[in-house]
Amino acid sequence: MPQFRKVTDAFEVSPQITADEAREAAAAGVVLIINNRPDGEVPGQPTSAEVEAAARGAGADYLYLPVVGRPTPEQAKAQAAAVAAASGPVLAFCRSGTRSITAWALGEAAAGRDRAELARLAAGAGYDLAPVLGV
Repeated sequence: MPQFRKVTDAFEVSPQITADEAREAAAAGVVLIINNRPDGEVPGQPTSAEVEAAARGAGADYLYLPVVGRPTPEQAKAQAAAVAAASGPVLAFCRSGTRSITAWALGEAAAGRDRAELARLAAGAGYDLAPVLGV
């Protein structure tokens, strides 16, 4: 799973995944896949329905939570709630992974988690969220 970037033991992010990669994630223990990419952003991108069918067929739950630009507070809270409610590891994806990790970090910050810690976790996965988190 070369695209999957571990943020915590319970949360990973990735650029766009395919149906095969959804099945691979589920086989590796991911219990929830969150799609933060709107359908039709670019020609040829797998649809949410295709990835969902593969994820569910492999035994993982699936949440379509498309984000355009910066996640809204509601989207961030929904993402954080979904991750918190999952019974195991979660994989979130978008075009590059940035919207996914930003939604997660903003949701965690809104729940009171330390922003500097969130920025460190994001940096460890290759994302600079310090400006977004204000640290």
